[in-house]
Amino acid sequence: MKNRVIAIHLPQYYPFKENDEWWGKGFTEWRSVTSAKPRFLRHYQPHLPADLGFYDLRLKECRLEQIKLARKYGIYGFCYYHYWFNGKLIMEKPVELMRQNKDENFPFMLCWANENWHRNWEGGFNKVLIKHDYNLDDDKRHFYYLLPYLTDERYIKVNGAPVLCIYRTHLFPDIDKTIDLWQDLASKEGFRLYICRFEDSLHFGEKYMTDKIDAAIEFQPFINSDHMHVGNYISRISRKLCNKEYFNYLYSYPKLVKKQLSRNYKDLSYKRYLCAFPSWDNSPRRKGRSFTAFKDSSPELFEKWLNHISTTFEPFSENENFIFINAWNEWAEGCHLEPDLKYGTRFLEAIKRAIID
Repeated sequence: MKNRVIAIHLPQYYPFKENDEWWGKGFTEWRSVTSAKPRFLRHYQPHLPADLGFYDLRLKECRLEQIKLARKYGIYGFCYYHYWFNGKLIMEKPVELMRQNKDENFPFMLCWANENWHRNWEGGFNKVLIKHDYNLDDDKRHFYYLLPYLTDERYIKVNGAPVLCIYRTHLFPDIDKTIDLWQDLASKEGFRLYICRFEDSLHFGEKYMTDKIDAAIEFQPFINSDHMHVGNYISRISRKLCNKEYFNYLYSYPKLVKKQLSRNYKDLSYKRYLCAFPSWDNSPRRKGRSFTAFKDSSPELFEKWLNHISTTFEPFSENENFIFINAWNEWAEGCHLEPDLKYGTRFLEAIKRAIID
């Protein structure tokens, strides 16, 4: 297989204690998704699920249906977000249940989403709900929690090394010390780790790489970044249109794709895996606040972008052949491969044609 397509997966869709406390009894992302409304002319909202419906990821039947759909259209595996705050776990239940159920025979890797959580939905970004304090004792505890996943036969590897992603390496006081500790612990268990860092539009490039980090992963969309040349296409929706006292930021998906098609992926200066996204609109999570969206996305443009990646990206080795998609199911950010009522399976069909067929 020339390229392995990895879809980033949000294990949010079930009620749990913290969400009950922060947002109200029974809250899940579906509440944000279904209450979204159009906020400018021809604004596509709400995004409503089709084939899989409003699922609950505590149910193995729902997880198995996700796997069945992903496999049908050529997705190689999922990259699940993993939330660890000094031993406190959030949204862990679906992934723990998946690991225990060997019938869910689908490759996976983990990404430690190591940002503090803030009260974004109500506009109070500076109010911290839960935070992480970095120290090596905690890193050791964290490794041994991860160990059963890293040694699972379904876990995605590069030359035998489990791929462990970190969402924001720049938040560590010394990321190399953490990686050295993890590699030492992994060596005692008979393996090494393949460490990747996610790149965002503010923290990208070789200056964020160290010799302890094996590769970077683009985390699209890159917004307001000269690196991706997207900021040129910003427009502000007027207060009259939005009926709000704030600006909303719209970007052109067609112009973004046009720029992507001009990139020479054979000229990468360091190991960086490429990423594409089908659409983006975080207005469901930004009620009463400014939001960001890409206008005029389509399965056809997404396919052109993926086809360009597939035909120009040269894997770094036989196993270092990942292409990432953001995301499998970020419904509250309008960023999902799972079928909706407007497009059905067309974004999934685009992957199969562009990369697999």
